[in-house]
Amino acid sequence: MSKLILTHEVTGLGAPGDVVEVKNGFARNYLIPQGWAVMWTRGGEKQIDQIKAARAAREHATVEEAQDLKARLQATPVTLTVKAGGGGRLFGSVKTSDVADAVAAAGLGTVDKRKIELSAPIKATGEHEATVRLRDDLVATITIKVVAAK
Repeated sequence: MSKLILTHEVTGLGAPGDVVEVKNGFARNYLIPQGWAVMWTRGGEKQIDQIKAARAAREHATVEEAQDLKARLQATPVTLTVKAGGGGRLFGSVKTSDVADAVAAAGLGTVDKRKIELSAPIKATGEHEATVRLRDDLVATITIKVVAAK
C-alpha cells in the first residue's frame, strides 16, 4: 500500500489535500503519472495546507450560496453550440471546460471545470446530463442541450 497526497479530486477516493492509502500499482501507474497525487512525506504537511487553502478559495463561500446555484443550474438547461456533421455527430467531443463556459455564458454563475463530471463522452447533438460537485456534500445535475452550429 502506498500513502499519497491527492492534488486533484478523484471520484470515490478523495478531495485535494486528502492523505489516502491505495495499492502500489494504482499509485504508480495511474494517480502519480496523471498528476493527481504525490507521494506522502513528512515534509508534505506544508503542501497539504497549501492545497486545502487553494481548495477553500475555489469553493463556494456558504452552503446557502451553493444551494442557490444548485437550484439555478437544475432549473435552466444549458445550450451548447458546436460543429457537427451529418446525423448530429460532433467533430470531436464536448469537454468539461466547454460546459463551464456555457454555464457562465448563460448567466448562471461560475463553475470550476474540475468539478464537472460527464456521465459519458458527449459526441452527438441532443440532451445530455452532467453533475457538478458544488461542495463536498452538494451535487447538482445539469441538462446540456447540444445543438449543431449553422
